[in-house]
Amino acid sequence: MGKALDGVRILDMTHVQSGPSCTQILAWLGADVIKIELPGRGDITRGQLRDIPDVDSLYFTMLNCNKRSLTLNLKSGKGKEIFRGLIKHCDVMVENFAPGVLDRQGFSWETIQELNPRMIYASIKGFGSGPFADLKAYETIAQAMGGSMSTTGWEDGPPTSTGAQIGDSGTGIHAVAAILAALYQRVQTNKGQRVEVAMQDSVLNLCRVKMRDQQRLAHGPLKEYPTGKFDGFVPRSGNASGGGMPGTALKCKPGGQNDYIYVIIQPPMWASLAKCIGRPELAEDPNFKTPEARLGRLDEVWSLVEAWTVQHNKIEVMKTLNEIDVPCGPILDMSDLIDDEGLNARGMIAEVNHPERGVFKTVGCPLILSDSPVSMETSPLLGEHNEEILGQVMGYGKEEVEQLRGEGVI
Repeated sequence: MGKALDGVRILDMTHVQSGPSCTQILAWLGADVIKIELPGRGDITRGQLRDIPDVDSLYFTMLNCNKRSLTLNLKSGKGKEIFRGLIKHCDVMVENFAPGVLDRQGFSWETIQELNPRMIYASIKGFGSGPFADLKAYETIAQAMGGSMSTTGWEDGPPTSTGAQIGDSGTGIHAVAAILAALYQRVQTNKGQRVEVAMQDSVLNLCRVKMRDQQRLAHGPLKEYPTGKFDGFVPRSGNASGGGMPGTALKCKPGGQNDYIYVIIQPPMWASLAKCIGRPELAEDPNFKTPEARLGRLDEVWSLVEAWTVQHNKIEVMKTLNEIDVPCGPILDMSDLIDDEGLNARGMIAEVNHPERGVFKTVGCPLILSDSPVSMETSPLLGEHNEEILGQVMGYGKEEVEQLRGEGVI
């Protein structure tokens, strides 16, 4: 059975994480992704955070599966000529350079349109147009300027970044959505278009419930937050659920760093939960009976529930609470997840065989299409597909490729 994006060719000019996370999704969905890299060095992450000397790092391999690598020197005349040919033969170009880099090399949007009117040109930047447009952006800078850090952590501590890469990979998946929309529109118009996605914008989109709460502040304190102090902005929320139902992380035995379970109390489940923790009288106690009463004494509520959870491990608590329909989830660390039987069986943790590294594990494709199964392939070695791509796409012969290599073009 064919893949969803069979026949779509992507010119991948991305590096590090935000761009490669986007193009990897497209490759998983079946697109032919040609990753353009600098001869002799390639994507900088090939050498970052290495765990095995002189072997592509996991940083690179886990973001570049299912792609082909072509090394190309865009500062050379022949390199530019090849690049122009690739533009003519590709459907989508994705880049996450600093603003203006490709323009200075002679490949503005207008030039790209002239070469290929059907080309979809997707740019991932730190910020949209405006005063910050030329600033450098990294994961935590995007979190800082997109609203995430100001609302993450505890009110008596510093702003905190989240472990989830919402700035980089979060922007990548936003770019995937925009590219697929542009591809679909091209079916009707037969025209390409410019796609722009900014990291700050993507983080803000993922923080929309905090923007909701900023507007609610005009009408009084936010009772679901674990603080009574509001200074005109949404505070850090600790482990509050952020929704209409109170929730928090509670200790379990044996009491290690991640021996916790996150529990949410839905009003209809309170009586069942009270019985489960051995305090059935709380279901009728006026201090705890209603959601409004409990909201005013959440610290006491959580203390009562935690007195029960600390007697059991997090998996036991999960099983028991699920039997009475109380929403909960154990805190799973990376050692739990990488060996999780269910995730491995579903391919969300996938084993990949790399020609130099050997077998490594990576996160699988989170997009499940019934008629387009994902086959996980290894990331490419630097310039591994030079001859293959230049032959298939550009019609170059073996001798021409060798000449280009000798001249430092590839």
